Amino acid sequence: MSAQGVKRASGADDEKNPLGDVELSDDDAKKLQLVQKDIARAELVLDRRAQQKLTPVYEKRRGVVKAIPKFWPVALMNSPLFALHAQHNADQVALSYLEDLWLTRDPVEPRCFTLEFHFKENPYFSNTVLKKEYKFVPPPAASSDQADEDGITETMLDFSWERDVEAQATKIEWKDDSKNLTKLYPRAEDEDEDDMPAESGSIFNFFEVAKDTFDLGVVIANEIFPEAVDYFLGNAGGDDIDSDDEDEDEDDDEEEIDLEKPRPKKPRQK
Repeated sequence: MSAQGVKRASGADDEKNPLGDVELSDDDAKKLQLVQKDIARAELVLDRRAQQKLTPVYEKRRGVVKAIPKFWPVALMNSPLFALHAQHNADQVALSYLEDLWLTRDPVEPRCFTLEFHFKENPYFSNTVLKKEYKFVPPPAASSDQADEDGITETMLDFSWERDVEAQATKIEWKDDSKNLTKLYPRAEDEDEDDMPAESGSIFNFFEVAKDTFDLGVVIANEIFPEAVDYFLGNAGGDDIDSDDEDEDEDDDEEEIDLEKPRPKKPRQK
């Protein structure tokens, strides 16, 4: 097996690249794969221990931020990715009734989770809680798995977000058609049948459409929720969206927003 070498610098055609002919034996390749599994196993153990330590701290934070008006709406809107999909004024008004946001990790596969958005009484919908669940769907091999002393199985080391996770939709009980934001601002599918919708519509499509095309839930769970205070204070979230060619963006119509952006990273996959 050959490792990819380093390209020659321009003008150095006559000089041999000392890294261009590195060979990797099958035996060494197997050893690398095994050590990568060991690293993945150790990382999973650390992640589980971290969650155990962090949960009571998040509970304490939960009590503190409930006393701060509009803490969660501000924290969410300070994420460029979230704000990109909550552009409509009506969305922001509805979000202003959000008083609590909570994250629960799956006890079997903690890389999967459920987000709970708790709302005060509002003129838009009757639900007091809107949920977005990322359900763990174990592969067939998981039934015969044997966990080690840390509770880690071989299936966990082969976890795939695309294969093993299924996002769930939640029905919103809109009080009136004039307040039904997903009906007023529907998600428009791309004419070329691209994976990315041509228009994301209301932010509340995030709940009513099962597939999380824009990975909003992943960003909320893995970035905004753990760093909520920094997001609220405006000290985080600057890298949610890569802003290439800023000068060109300034010349574009202010209402035109390009949704063809790099997707945020998903939870670590092994």
